[in-house]
Amino acid sequence: MSQMIDPPGPHDSRYPTPPIIVDAASVDLPEPYRPSRLTLAPILLFAATCLTTTNFGGFSYSIPLMVTLLCHEFGHFLQARRWQVTASWPYFIPVPFPPLGTMGAVIRMRGYMGNRRALFDIGISGPLAGLVPALVFSVIGLHLSTIAPTLPADEAHLLGEPLLFRWLGHWILGPLPPGHDIFLHPMAYAGWVGIFITALNLMPIGQLDGGHVLYALLRRKAHVVAQLLIIGAALSMIITNNWTWSLMLILLMFMGPNHPPTANDAMPLGTGRTILGWLTLGFIFIGFTPRPF
Repeated sequence: MSQMIDPPGPHDSRYPTPPIIVDAASVDLPEPYRPSRLTLAPILLFAATCLTTTNFGGFSYSIPLMVTLLCHEFGHFLQARRWQVTASWPYFIPVPFPPLGTMGAVIRMRGYMGNRRALFDIGISGPLAGLVPALVFSVIGLHLSTIAPTLPADEAHLLGEPLLFRWLGHWILGPLPPGHDIFLHPMAYAGWVGIFITALNLMPIGQLDGGHVLYALLRRKAHVVAQLLIIGAALSMIITNNWTWSLMLILLMFMGPNHPPTANDAMPLGTGRTILGWLTLGFIFIGFTPRPF
């Protein structure tokens, strides 16, 4: 879900604090474009992540989740190649314990993207490419899921429901009787994860996918939006005493909410990209849940 870039050199005074983790790349190629070679490390990490996700939820969970993550990462990767931005192959992150069995993947980017369109295309393509299989697996998985009475012991394992997933459940399984809940098939859980991480990556802050999209849409005005979201999220955690997102918030604050400029911010984005960008950012409202677990 994330991508890492080499920090800008000392000549780049526009963005003195380089990002550490991002979901795309930034501006102007300092070196000639060179397609990345596939090395052993990405293959081994991919295999390890397949193992940890299978150990956590079985093949019915691991396969759809890995397909979703692959589509997300290669959405970024292929667009980076299209725009001739040097990018590594995805490095998956295995996690040998619940609730997911993985922390996604990172792609190391070298150099800078040349204009707003490149920033937009590389940033938005990952979430859109990953959302398609996430929806497919959600629909299939919900057809395989069951409705049963909820026992007190089950409450510790309840998942937050994004609006989209709730609508899918109502459409496929119908209204739930009182005291009942949906017991998700592993494939449905993988679809839930895919929908959730898509919305999470679209948060319009800094170097997240949504941060790239918002900067391409608004340029420097996006900084104000990102700063207000950071402040709002911090206040919300204090008021609701929900510290679920404290680690991520600290990371985002460390990275900085502001997005670095491209080499050509003046390039028109175009009507099609503008409409697609706002619609995609709107997915946050139906795909995100503040209390996922």
